Amino acid sequence: MAPEIEKRIFAVLVDNEPGVLARVIGLFSGRGYNIESLTVTEVDVAEHLSRITIITSGTAQVLSQIRAQLDRLVPVHQVSDLTHHGPIVERELALVKVAGVGEKRVEALRIAELFKAEVVDAGLDYFVFQIAHRSEKLDRFIELMQPLGMVDLCRTGVVALSRGAEGL
Repeated sequence: MAPEIEKRIFAVLVDNEPGVLARVIGLFSGRGYNIESLTVTEVDVAEHLSRITIITSGTAQVLSQIRAQLDRLVPVHQVSDLTHHGPIVERELALVKVAGVGEKRVEALRIAELFKAEVVDAGLDYFVFQIAHRSEKLDRFIELMQPLGMVDLCRTGVVALSRGAEGL
């Protein structure tokens, strides 16, 4: 029986300096690990710290190795496996451009309303929708928009925080 593949969300607090992201990514690529989603932003200007949110998957052993190797990188201050901290708040943003007229245009608007997607740009023959939610909900929205004339898509990658009063 093959080992079970798990998805993990790691939050990594690092020094905000040139080359840090390349070192983190190099750790993954050098060992053949896949990054499914990656977001980075500065979270503490005074301390020059950035937060990297990484979604990856693998066996429990591989994920344990990833965590240990991230912990050993010099610019890394803290690694947190959000998946194992309990409940999390997770969001991703997407911009979805749908071109169409007539019934398809009306249907795209109706579906967008159901998903609480916002129209952020429009013309006579297209809409650009903005939707922010869990990745699975974005996947479903995109799936429904494809036959209605989806012509372009941009996604931010997942950001996530653990629930409760504790921080990273």
